[in-house]
Amino acid sequence: MSSKDYIHIMRELREDSDLTQQQMAEVLGTSQTMYSRYERGINELPIHHAITLCEHFNVSLDYFTGRTKKKEP
Repeated sequence: MSSKDYIHIMRELREDSDLTQQQMAEVLGTSQTMYSRYERGINELPIHHAITLCEHFNVSLDYFTGRTKKKEP
């Protein structure tokens, strides 16, 4: 099974929305440095941040984690 992991999907959603890492960090209430670490897979994304990102981009958690191609929650 070759599904994208959440790191790639998170970056894709941000770039498709023409948002910067700084803007996403503000959405999550964290620093740009920490957001960058999440996006590069250095730090694991906390579940509460994953939920916030799903709500922000209006996608399901299953889509965000690569379990489905259907974006809608």
